[in-house]
Amino acid sequence: MREREFWQLLEEVFGRSYGRSLARDQGLTKLGGLTVVEALANGEEPRVVWNVLCDQMDVPDSRRWGKDHNAPPLPVDFGR
Repeated sequence: MREREFWQLLEEVFGRSYGRSLARDQGLTKLGGLTVVEALANGEEPRVVWNVLCDQMDVPDSRRWGKDHNAPPLPVDFGR
């Protein structure tokens, strides 16, 4: 996921105003209390930030990737 895609999903899933407010104000527990803006500025992968934000905000997988986006592929199970 690129940062541009992150911001598109943020607006689609949370709405423009609320999403931008979350990005500036919501501390992400799993990322040491950093906000979305701070985590991205520190070089954290957008996909990681997105998943942490969605987990913290209880966004189900069915809504997490928006209507026009595909979830990133799951890792291949080498144990089979």
